[in-house]
Amino acid sequence: MMHARRSLVIGLLALGLLVFVAGPALAQDAAPAASGGEAMSAIQFIKYGGTIGYLLILCSVVALGMSIERAIGLKRDNVVPPDVLAQLEQLFDEEEYEEAMTVCESQPTFLTNVVAAGLPKIGTGYDNIMEAVGEVADFEATKLQQSISYINFIAGVAPLMGLFGTVTGMISAFNQISTSPTPPTPAQLAGGIQQALVTTCMGLMVSIPFSVVYFYYRNKVQRMILEVQSIVGELMERFKE
Repeated sequence: MMHARRSLVIGLLALGLLVFVAGPALAQDAAPAASGGEAMSAIQFIKYGGTIGYLLILCSVVALGMSIERAIGLKRDNVVPPDVLAQLEQLFDEEEYEEAMTVCESQPTFLTNVVAAGLPKIGTGYDNIMEAVGEVADFEATKLQQSISYINFIAGVAPLMGLFGTVTGMISAFNQISTSPTPPTPAQLAGGIQQALVTTCMGLMVSIPFSVVYFYYRNKVQRMILEVQSIVGELMERFKE
């Protein structure tokens, strides 16, 4: 719940930043309109996208909020807290395993959850310890991977939404041709064609950057999983017969 509230707040702030930053850029770079020769404003660009365009903007805000939240949540100190790791290493050296369990339960993280799974198995054999550790490690790794999967989902669905807008825009343009009693003018066809092109552009604008963000986070998560597995393996190595 706390992560959801944080994502919502960050998303709203990101929306304001998106409007102020993207608006002037779009107004400057857009092609001049055929009729008046004036540059297309950001408001016009969004308006041409129609309902699909507004949905794509919503997707970009949600994905940006998730990306910022994951930038905070995937900090190494949140996954492998250095002070907690040092404390656990000391307690293991002193064979204070009950105290180590207390530390793990009081500060739940990826690392402490995995270590806590092996502590009750101490004395039952190294294989039993590593089996319990492995099960929890897989579970925690899946949770970590799922936490970034929604960014990948938005990056994948955005171009499909843009394509849907393209198809509906072209259908609108051809419908204008088929129903017009006289040959339609370019201005009459412009609405559907503009929607087709704008939604395609917006879909790519959402998909490309967030595909890169997901790729970065996926690699970071994999490195963290390997690091936790290595740390826990070293802690439990002493219980080998």
